[in-house]
Amino acid sequence: MTFTVGLHRAIRAVRKWVGVSQNVIKTDVALVGAGIMSATLGALLRQLEPTWSISLFERLHAAAAESSDPWNNAGTGHSALCELNYTPAGADGEIDITKALNINEQFQQSRQFWAYGVDNGVLGAPDEFINPIPHVAFCHGESGVEFLRKRHAALSSQTLFEDMEFITDDGEFAARLPLMAAGRDYSDPVALNWYTEGTDVDFGALTQQLLNYVGRDAHLYYGHEVRNLSQQSDGSWVLKIKNTGTGDILRVEAKFVFIGAGGGALHLLQKSGIPEAKGFGGFPVSGQFFRCTNPELIAEHSAKVYGQAAVGAPPMSVPHLDTRVINHDKGLLFGPYAGWSPKFLKTGGVMDLPKSVKPGNLLPMMSIAPKEFGLLKYLIGELAATSADRVKTLQEFVPRATGGDWEMITAGQRVQVIRATGNSGNLEFGTAVVAAGDGTIAGLLGASPGASTAVPAMLNVLQQCFGSRFDGWTPKLTEMIPSYGKKLNDEPALFRRLWDWTNRSLELTGAGTAKAGAAPAAEPEAVEPA
Repeated sequence: MTFTVGLHRAIRAVRKWVGVSQNVIKTDVALVGAGIMSATLGALLRQLEPTWSISLFERLHAAAAESSDPWNNAGTGHSALCELNYTPAGADGEIDITKALNINEQFQQSRQFWAYGVDNGVLGAPDEFINPIPHVAFCHGESGVEFLRKRHAALSSQTLFEDMEFITDDGEFAARLPLMAAGRDYSDPVALNWYTEGTDVDFGALTQQLLNYVGRDAHLYYGHEVRNLSQQSDGSWVLKIKNTGTGDILRVEAKFVFIGAGGGALHLLQKSGIPEAKGFGGFPVSGQFFRCTNPELIAEHSAKVYGQAAVGAPPMSVPHLDTRVINHDKGLLFGPYAGWSPKFLKTGGVMDLPKSVKPGNLLPMMSIAPKEFGLLKYLIGELAATSADRVKTLQEFVPRATGGDWEMITAGQRVQVIRATGNSGNLEFGTAVVAAGDGTIAGLLGASPGASTAVPAMLNVLQQCFGSRFDGWTPKLTEMIPSYGKKLNDEPALFRRLWDWTNRSLELTGAGTAKAGAAPAAEPEAVEPA
């Protein structure tokens, strides 16, 4: 018996050494990473092609354990209601709302898919992943007040933002934001852009619910890390996957691969060898938050309040005082405080950044430092900040804040996209879909607005990778996302009907009550297909 056991161990060791798989898995779709992107794509494909086989592989032992974890992101449900970096002022002082309109349109698609999911058994109880929380933009000082005045004028005239309020009255400020009002010196004027019907989204819980649905007819492999991948002559892909517990190697043969591995996506796209990934680099940025530990303070604040970023700060570093609802418990965060690490994942390694440097992206990555001097200066300043400095920043939002009521937690790691432009490169703060020309593999790079726009991002993947099938999917897509192919901002009646439907299905504030001036509510099936 000892000889037999030793023989099996020797055979397994040889197989591992030469890369021969002990197990072979054949699947139509391989999803890499168990975050919100893979979960969303898996759920969409399960609806569109229920006979396709799907397999998901996650290096960690749980779903949504990296960027989709609720304590690793702000859960804002980014829809440009409160994020000031989506409404920049031009040199002439006028507000550019182009990005705000685009992001809000995208978030509406996500809302609709989630509402459809609740209505059709894809998702469970909505209050486990989405809850009503006002979204608020906050500025102080005369120039800040004037900026919010112009921002409100530009946005409130648009269908998607018509219910936004502009508030400058000190008493109204105190009534709505008592924690921020206590101890405030109103000789420094304040202003708010207030939108009552914002949301807080627990993307970890949402991811888990989506994967519960996908996993009914799919295979989910946790503790399995993709080590390599290569394309075969027939266009399919072979993935070499290691079971991190046993060390066994799996050979996975897939017709289509999606890499939704957060910061780990860049390395895998580089290993794939597709020309579309050449030239892409990544710049990692880490962050920390103050998490309130005083229940009395948590109870005094119910809003997501975003301020203006420091000069040179990346958009993801916009300061915000953020009500969270996680596992039905209310919490309060403030931050982020930027940091830096060469890791591409919170659970990654210090060699992640050096290993990402390739001949094709070396010059673009080297060109970033002189272009982004303000960002580098900001990061150096943040790294040098003391605990007292960080409390002082918090006091701009909570004047009476003391360090004793707040604990510092580390948020998720973000990797900003560096895109090659000739021999140079540009640092981008959005998300980018990188897809092979033959449509057999795709990955998602970048961060903000990220999870909030997962549905339109994955629709982009489907359109790029399944062009021959996409037209045939349109009726089903329109059933799931009634505004697909339309601009809700241009169709007020449609927006109001769909807003009312999503409010009711997701059990949000105002559910069952149409917006002012709206026609009677209609179910999504009554909407004309795109």
